[in-house]
Amino acid sequence: MAIAIFTDDPGWHGRQLQAAFAHLGYASQTASLTECRLQLGLDPPVAIAGFTGLPEAVFVRGIPGGSLEEVVFYLDILHWLKALGIPVYNDGRAIERSVDKAMTSFLLQQAGLATPATWVLCNHEQAVAIAEQELADGHFLISKPVFGSQGAGIRRIEKTSDLLWLTGSRGVYYLQRFVHCRGESYCDHRVFVINGQAVAAMRRHGRFWLNNVAQGAHCEAVGLEAGLADLAVSATKALHMDYAGVDIMEERTGPLTVIEVNSIPAWKGLQGVCHLPIARLLAADLVERYLLKDI
Repeated sequence: MAIAIFTDDPGWHGRQLQAAFAHLGYASQTASLTECRLQLGLDPPVAIAGFTGLPEAVFVRGIPGGSLEEVVFYLDILHWLKALGIPVYNDGRAIERSVDKAMTSFLLQQAGLATPATWVLCNHEQAVAIAEQELADGHFLISKPVFGSQGAGIRRIEKTSDLLWLTGSRGVYYLQRFVHCRGESYCDHRVFVINGQAVAAMRRHGRFWLNNVAQGAHCEAVGLEAGLADLAVSATKALHMDYAGVDIMEERTGPLTVIEVNSIPAWKGLQGVCHLPIARLLAADLVERYLLKDI
């Protein structure tokens, strides 16, 4: 038996995880959800390319994009594995909560955590009306795909002429009030949380208002101040995650605010500035809580 690492791009993160599991004495192998098969009445019920049976555990490092049917199928694989008693880290429900930005925003608000005002709708005229009102009230808006990562497809609405290109993502508009960060530059914080504990944080300085590393942001390590760490941990608990990357912004005139919670966060940039063996921390948490709990 071996641990399955679900990813379509093993790369640096896959190698880090495999080395971390090997350090603990566990074999692991990368696999793609696109090459899995569900088969009721056969053994195993979930067939994974490269595995003769079920894996010992699953580490979810990536969910492929695709049609609604494809994404539901990938999540079904995770749900079936968990129902069969296989530890899934993060599990399908945690990923569903975070990959859907509308649900993330709702759960954060329900937990009483500071997060930007958000509107999700399908009607174009109503979306334009909301944006016009926000601009009239002196606010910028961010338009995001409901499903998306690394800053792709995100735009800022600053003036009425920007509304000319306002389009939904597959018919859905996700509009969020823009948060102006404290200070003169554009920056936010990424806090990495494992099993209810903030383990590392960095400040990301964007070249423009978008602070994603994939969009060229510069990273620097920062201390885990209590307010920052506590908010990140609370956000992770609100979405019931084993681990997460929580994006937090210090508002210009307000509190620390949670912008996003990522259930499949990258950590190459963070590790480069904080010098922690993050893959080893993740592997140790999975093994200790899910594979050694009955020993």
